[in-house]
Amino acid sequence: MPLALYALAVATFAIGTTEFVIVGLIPEIAADLGVSIRAAGLLVSLYALSITLGTPILSALTGALPRRGLAIGLMALFAICNLSAAVSPNYATLLLSRIVMAISHGVFFGVGAACASSLVLKSKSGSAIAVMMGGLTIAMVLGVPFGSWIGQLFSWRTPFLIVAGMGSIAVLGLIWLLPREISHRQPAPFAAQLSLLGNQRLATMYLLTVLGFGGTFVVFTFLSPLLTDITRVPKEGVNIALLLFGATTVLGNLAGGALSDVVGTRKAMIILLSGLIVSFVALRLAIYSEIATFVVIALWGAFAFAIPPVMQAGVVATAKQEAPDAIGTASGFNIAAFNLGISSGSFIGGQLLTGPGLLATPYASIAMASVALLIATFVLRIRSAIADGDTA
Repeated sequence: MPLALYALAVATFAIGTTEFVIVGLIPEIAADLGVSIRAAGLLVSLYALSITLGTPILSALTGALPRRGLAIGLMALFAICNLSAAVSPNYATLLLSRIVMAISHGVFFGVGAACASSLVLKSKSGSAIAVMMGGLTIAMVLGVPFGSWIGQLFSWRTPFLIVAGMGSIAVLGLIWLLPREISHRQPAPFAAQLSLLGNQRLATMYLLTVLGFGGTFVVFTFLSPLLTDITRVPKEGVNIALLLFGATTVLGNLAGGALSDVVGTRKAMIILLSGLIVSFVALRLAIYSEIATFVVIALWGAFAFAIPPVMQAGVVATAKQEAPDAIGTASGFNIAAFNLGISSGSFIGGQLLTGPGLLATPYASIAMASVALLIATFVLRIRSAIADGDTA
């Protein structure tokens, strides 16, 4: 594989780290900036919402720009935003930095995938993109828990400084290694892209993605205060929990793809959502036991992150039938749906903090996953039957 792919992987590692490292640092950020835990949680939900809303718009506006220059520019902006976050004098500056950072993050993934594909033969484009996305996987396993540990050891600002440095290294690597000319297809007009949301089968898949993946982030966003205030683990224990969660997400990602190949999207989602509901119920029951809670967190991570490959494969397969000329756009909307799920789940969790409290978050997760299970069991089956001409 070309060395430029590893520069792209460094970039995705930095992106993955900065998105979720904040989960382990929410209490520290809230205390330092004088805001509530709920307000600090918005740094997660609004980040994801900015990806959802800003990415398709900016992608359409920058569609004609050269891929090399755009990739370098986006990563430079990402690094600057992390530096701004690290030195933020107040909450508003930190939030604005996160919003701009999120939009650059979202657009970079699409541009980076195009760059990765152009570096190899068409038959190896999937492997090239996998190398690039490997940085994101490593971020979940190592970047997030160790970044959280560094933030607790020194300051919540330190991980952002480190990510700014990694982003700068990625910029230099891209300048040095990316070819001068990278071919790419012009995207469809923005209005044409939006028309895909009117497709009932795809819209149902996107809703399933939002609810199925979003339920995890009702709890995950506030995992740190849940563990320290309710389970009574030390701060270092939060990092162990994040490490366990990140490690099992890798296993879940691989297992989800294999499960989808064997039983199909709908049956795979029924299995995974059932496992996710059991995990949330078990978390609520085990929350006062440190060891039991850590075991449940590991199980939860596997089920939660088995969902993305299943839903992405399902959307691509559906798009091949429903909109064969817009498979890339349909896939991009599903990425937006994942981030809308993160944003929605985080927001719901934040709202619960002002009322029922932290212990209510697993119940909301159970509710979201249960609605998703109903959609997968009944609605998705009906949509598929109608599309296939079988109304029985």
